[in-house]
Amino acid sequence: MEKAASKPYGLIDLHLHLDGSLSPSIARRLADLGGRPLELGEKALLSRLQVSPGCRDLNEYLACFDFPLQLLQMPRQVSEAVFLLQEELHSRGLLYAELRFAPQLLTRSGMSQEEAVEAAIEGLSRSDFPARLILCAMRGENNMDQNEETFRVAARHLSDGVCAVDLAGAEALWPTSNYAGLFSLARELGLPFTIHAGEASGPASVADALDMGAVRIGHGVRSVEDPALVKRLAAAGVTLEVCPTSNINTRVYGAYGLCPVMRLNDAGMKVCLASDNMTVSGTDVRREHALAGKALGMDEKDHLTLDLAAAEAAFVSPEERLALAARVREAYAAAALDEPASSREG
Repeated sequence: MEKAASKPYGLIDLHLHLDGSLSPSIARRLADLGGRPLELGEKALLSRLQVSPGCRDLNEYLACFDFPLQLLQMPRQVSEAVFLLQEELHSRGLLYAELRFAPQLLTRSGMSQEEAVEAAIEGLSRSDFPARLILCAMRGENNMDQNEETFRVAARHLSDGVCAVDLAGAEALWPTSNYAGLFSLARELGLPFTIHAGEASGPASVADALDMGAVRIGHGVRSVEDPALVKRLAAAGVTLEVCPTSNINTRVYGAYGLCPVMRLNDAGMKVCLASDNMTVSGTDVRREHALAGKALGMDEKDHLTLDLAAAEAAFVSPEERLALAARVREAYAAAALDEPASSREG
């Protein structure tokens, strides 16, 4: 029987939060850089970084980011975090990833958004692993100036590591429709964008994101509740970044078998799988493929379809997308050649 590790599934992660993906070893390194070494044992440290099994909703899930954000308040910490996460992704066999974070949340100790982004770009340059940065605006009160600053910083760095912008945060408390003006600015600045929608709120949130011009939707799974919206999304060629474990953590679904990834795919939508937060959710994109694939009865063609959807939706040039898709196909073809004949025949 073929070892699961040889499967090529989950080669690209387009929805990966930096602050939610700090492993315990990375957290210790960042604390050391900040001059405040962590005295916690491994179990206690992980409990500060990972969601509890009793998480009740998205708002409680988002509270898990308070501690890791404390470790990302200096330029050298941001640079090191980006570099070490890239190295981790390389070791896990990924081909490409887009790392997202909110620069305005990294300014508590005096670092500016510009400095935070420059540090992240410097971290990118230290690794050979191919990755880009997505800068997140945040849902909230009285922070629209900071959100607009995030978009302007993104525009200044669009050619040197930043590839897009996003809107994240407590979706049910701060409706997507509130941010139409912000994404008008994104279009004015020529910024590609994805938007978190259709997770804590229903299909209307996804429709709002689509109306704003999003070419990708973070999560978006609740669009399945509105067949007319699914048809609109399919016709527009919008890609959903689906994160099953995260959706289970936040009680959107109770089990992997309930995740509508294949229903949406079969309805003609472009869908890819992503990790959302590797440490907070205790996962990675390859594990997402394995768990969802088993629960939903996915075959190799299904996994390839989702991986190619990710390649084709990456915020890179058309030429880079074609090259990335070719690498995905090559990985699947190589895995098929390596598969024992008895396994193929079975």
